[in-house]
Amino acid sequence: MDTNNSLPTNSINKGSHSLGRLFLQLRRLERQPQTFGKAGSLTPSEIHTIEAIGCEGGILMNELATSLGVTKGAVSQLVVRLEAKQLVKRSSYPHDSRAVLISLTDKGKEAYKAHEEVHVQFYDQLRAQLSQQEIEIFEKCIDKLNEFLRK
Repeated sequence: MDTNNSLPTNSINKGSHSLGRLFLQLRRLERQPQTFGKAGSLTPSEIHTIEAIGCEGGILMNELATSLGVTKGAVSQLVVRLEAKQLVKRSSYPHDSRAVLISLTDKGKEAYKAHEEVHVQFYDQLRAQLSQQEIEIFEKCIDKLNEFLRK
């Protein structure tokens, strides 16, 4: 048994391997385009950009880049692709004509809502397999993992 941890080494290795498999599955999912309503097939980066813009109002281009943790150039390329699919629109920011405001079109809002529904359905399926106590532990673990990965 490891003196620094109350778990046997084989339990730690099992958890480490399970976490590795989870990350591989998530990476695989992140590469596959999916269909979100009438918006058609969208890559994960496109739908996550739509999610970051949100249905209410809009977001400044530089705030969007910060929110997604990418460069302004990368966001600009994503916005061009989403404009071509008629999911977002650019407009001048009323308080600063140099700033660009990005907002969702009606079609973009449909994609946003369809994406939200995917999340709700996934979580409902998960809840059906776990007890309330397991859900609370799961959510706490996810929060701690996110916190750890932010460092």
